[in-house]
Amino acid sequence: KDVLVSIAEKGINEVRAFEWISQLRYYWEHDDRNEDNLWIRCVQTSFPYGYEYLGNSFRLVITPLTDMCYITLMGAQSLNLGGAP
Repeated sequence: KDVLVSIAEKGINEVRAFEWISQLRYYWEHDDRNEDNLWIRCVQTSFPYGYEYLGNSFRLVITPLTDMCYITLMGAQSLNLGGAP
């Protein structure tokens, strides 16, 4: 909710704006088997959702540094470099 309010207050209305694409977003799309699947997107990275265990995410404090970690880890994963938080 806070992210959307911030984007609206800044007057961002372009879907290619960095403020929007840098957010972790979820989309239902067709995969390579032509089946519907949930995809995760952040900046120029997309992955099929793996239905993995997310742990105690309610205990994680979201800060700008946390957002940068998500962006960096998704970029590293897309380059097959992996990452360990």
